[in-house]
Amino acid sequence: MIDKIALDAYLNHWAKKKNLAGVSAYIAGPDGCEYAWNYGFRDKDEAICPDSDTMYGIASMSKSMTALCACILHAEGKMSIHDPVSDYLPSFSIEGQPKEAVTVRHLAMHTAGIPPMEPLEWSIAMNSVDRQESEWLLEMRRTSPNQMDKIEHILDYVAHCGYEALGAPGEVMSYSNEGFAILSYVIDKVAGMPLEQFMHERIFAPLGMTRSILDNGIEDSRKLSGGNITSLFEMIDGRRECDDNWSILPPFRGCAMVKSTAKDMATYYRMIANFGMHEGVQVIPREAVELLCGKYHALHELNAMCCGINKRPFAGHVICEHSGGLHGVSTKGGLLLGEGYGFSVLCNQGDEDMDELMWGMYNAVMGLPLDRSHRWFNPIGQDFSAPEMIVGHYIGHEGVPSHLFIEEKDGKLIRTRDGNTTAFAYCGSARFLSYDPEKDYDQGVRHEFLIRNGRAWGVRCGTRVFNRMD
Repeated sequence: MIDKIALDAYLNHWAKKKNLAGVSAYIAGPDGCEYAWNYGFRDKDEAICPDSDTMYGIASMSKSMTALCACILHAEGKMSIHDPVSDYLPSFSIEGQPKEAVTVRHLAMHTAGIPPMEPLEWSIAMNSVDRQESEWLLEMRRTSPNQMDKIEHILDYVAHCGYEALGAPGEVMSYSNEGFAILSYVIDKVAGMPLEQFMHERIFAPLGMTRSILDNGIEDSRKLSGGNITSLFEMIDGRRECDDNWSILPPFRGCAMVKSTAKDMATYYRMIANFGMHEGVQVIPREAVELLCGKYHALHELNAMCCGINKRPFAGHVICEHSGGLHGVSTKGGLLLGEGYGFSVLCNQGDEDMDELMWGMYNAVMGLPLDRSHRWFNPIGQDFSAPEMIVGHYIGHEGVPSHLFIEEKDGKLIRTRDGNTTAFAYCGSARFLSYDPEKDYDQGVRHEFLIRNGRAWGVRCGTRVFNRMD
């Protein structure tokens, strides 16, 4: 039984501490709504509180839905997720790899070998309207080779960008928005209809998600919301600013463009937790959910990427989850696999993380202290035995190039990224955590060095692999 008064107080504490604009949270359980909480405001005048039916952007939480569409088509014999991507998009290839080697499953699991690259950032900058001018926006518009509004633009860049593949397909996981953009168009071909229509017919409608839509813009979302849709907020130079300038990134539809509500998203995750069952009916083939995050994906000791969703063990449970972020969007959704619980936290303020809020909700259902941490990179109080293997310069090209330097001074490793030096703590194996020690709620950035023949050839920063430059 959830202690709703305690959970209310816990979530209110974190929403205030993070200085969030508006947030909606929801837990869907075996008996329906187990918990609903709403905080703050959704409008420019800061007068209207959101509710469980307020529509938010969900950003990258969209990815598991796109992956699930591919898994449904596989389960129904329309395609195999082991098919080469080039069977459906003949112009697809990754530089340095045979085009037949990359499968649909590789795209869904972020293991195609596609390195971090610029197209998503270019697409946002070139197609979103009325954005406040910034150095980032000007640089993206200056460097974009085209409008980046067609899948052909992405396919051409992936094939000819000149960046080295991260490894053989299936070898290295590195989060790729471009991979999911391409996956969206594979589904179009196989389903014989746009992904938008297929997702509505096979996921939203059967689950009663009446306020959810894959909208390649914003106007259809506004109509569906009946006016109950949030504005977008960002903290800029210590001030909260508001606009309604939603991100437009046309070819990245299934990557980040779903708009939904806390209630609908928790319902979706509960269905996955129940292996496709909803209100006693098998609305999604069980095989599709198994392909998404079930028995075909080993449970890693810390965390594993399945198809568009992460999977990790915790206190005797299996949690599957994913977060999302865009301009004015910070979200997290998850489930307890096999236990019939789905969770969502949707926020209308960008560049925030919803971890503590979500962890408190998980813990409330598990019967654990609400403030129990779910961090899986934790300092162990020791020094790394082979610093010479990882000292060097690494680069990621997602948007404006990001430079990471690892140096050794006075026997200690120092991490500097784009001119900012942070604490860098060893967490075992080849894992480290960079963080701000003055912020007790700073989750930091996880680093895992990829070492071959006594030398790191790359480092996974968060979920993106940066290549070594020296």
